[in-house]
Amino acid sequence: MSEAIRILIADDHTLFREGLRALFQSLPDTEVVGEADNGAAAVAQAEQIQPDVVLMDIQMPGDNGIEATRQIVRTSPHVGVIIVTMFEDDDSVFAAMRAGARGYVLKGAGQEEMVRVIQAVARGEALFGPAIAARLQKFFAQPRPAAADELFPDLTEREREILDLIAQGRNNTNIARTLTISVKTVRNHVSNIFSKLQVADRAEAIIRARNAGLG
Repeated sequence: MSEAIRILIADDHTLFREGLRALFQSLPDTEVVGEADNGAAAVAQAEQIQPDVVLMDIQMPGDNGIEATRQIVRTSPHVGVIIVTMFEDDDSVFAAMRAGARGYVLKGAGQEEMVRVIQAVARGEALFGPAIAARLQKFFAQPRPAAADELFPDLTEREREILDLIAQGRNNTNIARTLTISVKTVRNHVSNIFSKLQVADRAEAIIRARNAGLG
């Protein structure tokens, strides 16, 4: 790239920030333009400095990295946020993607991988480290349970909703309170559900529902 990539580092561990700063200062095409040790500071600095890339930790005081990412992407969508964290679980990865992060790198990644992701995100691309890419591939390769409307096509949307609550172990009174309808209405729906599923009782309905992924 013709100009140095301007980087904001957001991490509450001073030693980690210092390590990244030293790395980028040693490279000819990167420049650290700001540092933050909490989510709110990261959001404020991103808005003020307008860096090309933000390296964002997840766990920080105040607003966490996911919430900070969401705010930065909303106010400055041209700023590329890369999550740099120790967490590689599915929940963290997908929460970051939903928040708008364009990269996700584990803290144990090497210099070459880190620089490659930063360069890609600075160009407007999205790039996830090999470990995260493998996890995403594995997740999407797993067979997903069929949707409830595919498994129980005879049920109405309300009946599927009630079946899901039945699978959670809710009784009719609780279901009525949750859906703000009368207990009599719930009983009528339950009767229709049993008839359509051809089950004899609540226990059998729960088994059918949970096997379909409800509850």
